[in-house]
Amino acid sequence: MKEFKRTLVTCALPYANGPVHIGHLAGVYVPADIYVRYLRMRGKETLFVCGSDEHGVPITIKARKEGCSPQDIVDKYHGIIKKSFKDFGIDFDIYSRTSSKIHHQTASEFFKKLYDEGKFIEKESLQYFDEQANTFLADRYIVGTCPKCGNEGAYGDQCEKCGSTLSPEELINPHSAISGGALVKKATKHWYLPLDQYEGWLKEWILEGHKEWKTNVYGQCKSWLDGGLLPRAVSRDLDWGVPVPVEGAEGKVL
Repeated sequence: MKEFKRTLVTCALPYANGPVHIGHLAGVYVPADIYVRYLRMRGKETLFVCGSDEHGVPITIKARKEGCSPQDIVDKYHGIIKKSFKDFGIDFDIYSRTSSKIHHQTASEFFKKLYDEGKFIEKESLQYFDEQANTFLADRYIVGTCPKCGNEGAYGDQCEKCGSTLSPEELINPHSAISGGALVKKATKHWYLPLDQYEGWLKEWILEGHKEWKTNVYGQCKSWLDGGLLPRAVSRDLDWGVPVPVEGAEGKVL
C-alpha cells in the first residue's frame, strides 16, 4: 500500500433543493467523518472538504413551483444543510458551494482546457423540448418504457430496473417528467466527451484495478462498460449554472 504524507477526504455533494436526512448522514457523511477523525488521531495531516451542489434542473423546477429564483432556493438549503452538519458534529475544513466564484472559474478552466485541446465532439442535434414547461429536458426528466426490459418508468439516461444505460431516443413513448405532456424535438448544439474513445483503459482501470469497490458500485460500472460507453454531453440548455465559456453558447451551461 502506498504511504501518503497528506490525505484529502471528500464525499458526495448534498443537493441543495432540500435538507439532508438521516440516510444521507448514515450512508455518507458520518463514515467520512469517522475516517477523518481516525487519520488525525494517528497524526496524519488531513483535509476534509465538501460543499453544496447548487446547479441543475431540479433546482430550477423547485424555484418555478415556489415562485422564486434558483438563487433563493440554494441560499435557503445551503444554509440549512451547513447548519445540520455543524449541529451533528461533522466538521469540514472547507464546506463550500458550486455557485461560488471559485467553482465557476475552475469549472470553466477545465472546460476551456479540454476545448482548446480538441477533446470534445461538437454537434447539433434534435433534443426533446417540453412546450408546456417551455424548456429543453435533461435526460433524467424524460421518462418512458425501457426497450430492454419493458419497465414503464425508465429514465432517459438509465433504466433503474435492469441497469441499462439508455438515451432518450431509445425510450418507448417518451414524455415529460415535469408536465407529463408529450414532447417535441428542437435543434440545439452541445459539446460531448467521447467516452467511447476511453473505454479500453477504463475497463482495465475499473474492472481489473478496482475489484475492491462495493458490489453495487462495481456492478453498475460493469453494466455501463459491458453495454458500451457513448459520448456524453457536458453542456445543457439552461439559464442556471456555469455558462459554457465559448462564443455562440448563450443560454447553455456546463
